[in-house]
Amino acid sequence: MTARTIAGPRIAILGGGIGGLAAAAFLQQQGIQATVYEQAARLAEVGAGLVIAPNAGRQLRKLGVLDRLREDAVRLDTGWQFRRWADGTVLSEENLAASCERLYGEHTYTAHRAALLTAIRSCVPRHLVKLGHKCTGLDAVGGAWRIRFADGRSAEADVVIGADGVHSTVRNTIIGSSPATDSGLCAFRALVPAGDAPDFARQPAQTLWIGPGHHLVHYPISAGKYVNLVAFAPAGGDTVESWTATATVEEFLAEFGGWDRRLTSLIRAAGTPGRWALLDRAPLARWSEGSATLLGDAAHPMFPFFAQGAAQALEDAAVLARCLAEDIDDPATALLRYEGLRIPRTTRLQTVSHGRSHVNHLPDGPQQRARDAAFAQEDPLVANGWIYEYDPDAVLAER
Repeated sequence: MTARTIAGPRIAILGGGIGGLAAAAFLQQQGIQATVYEQAARLAEVGAGLVIAPNAGRQLRKLGVLDRLREDAVRLDTGWQFRRWADGTVLSEENLAASCERLYGEHTYTAHRAALLTAIRSCVPRHLVKLGHKCTGLDAVGGAWRIRFADGRSAEADVVIGADGVHSTVRNTIIGSSPATDSGLCAFRALVPAGDAPDFARQPAQTLWIGPGHHLVHYPISAGKYVNLVAFAPAGGDTVESWTATATVEEFLAEFGGWDRRLTSLIRAAGTPGRWALLDRAPLARWSEGSATLLGDAAHPMFPFFAQGAAQALEDAAVLARCLAEDIDDPATALLRYEGLRIPRTTRLQTVSHGRSHVNHLPDGPQQRARDAAFAQEDPLVANGWIYEYDPDAVLAER
């Protein structure tokens, strides 16, 4: 049975990823316990690196885990460093070390996803995280929910939070299926040991190499021990949407044939790369049904071109916890407030992320030259300030 707080509802969070654990952690800060059900038998090092932008860093600081995470993270000096595909010419770059804290009250970091999960999980009592629980469905039972698991077990909860990712069972149950369409793109990801990486890739910088139909991002993680690579290319026949699908280094290299040899040497040093399709989903008009709601990728899967997936899950978690704490006796009303506060922002991010691939993947020609000239004049931190300056506390105070 899902734990009941004193004079409060039983809250079940389905999914023990960044969003699910963050929701449990922020609820714990509010004096509210929630049980997290995760399908994996153990929380392993799934995934690779991610960018922790200022809006994410502020939420981690509020949880009290940012200092712990920084032991394994890299603080970026440079970001939005765009390089030309053929020769590595730097088209533009931003001095993050000088600007981020001044503009947005926090630095930008990179880290391994597993390190971020470990830091957040430290805020959640161990007995409230139940591993090996794969949700297969929900049933409304009176004013509560019965959660069915793959092994035949079940649990009951008064409030259900679906943080179970892009293939969310909760979303399919309470909202209906959200059919995906083929974006025409796939993503590669890989890690390179720092000792095998060229010097330019070990610098504390987020670098984007852009070219016809492709782009590749790299930055150091794990206190500089590894360089994280994530690249985007035409999907071909690849339609698998999974963190565990793999490719070969040769397949990865083939996508970047003819690019600057420094970049291909970095790819050549990679371990077995992951490869998955980027499937496109339209923004949802609602996330909730009664006392059940969605969070993170279950609610708003977005292309990763602004590195905001984890950040938006953290923001969701912070807002959801506050809404429930302020209306704990009426969870359905709290969840409606939560989605009303969050949907406009996440929809906007889904939309702008969707259009970024066209900008990055222009073939050489007049449009590409105009883009490169615009990059030289643009201040990405200012242009994207609406992303980084967001603070859930301020939003909640205003409404």
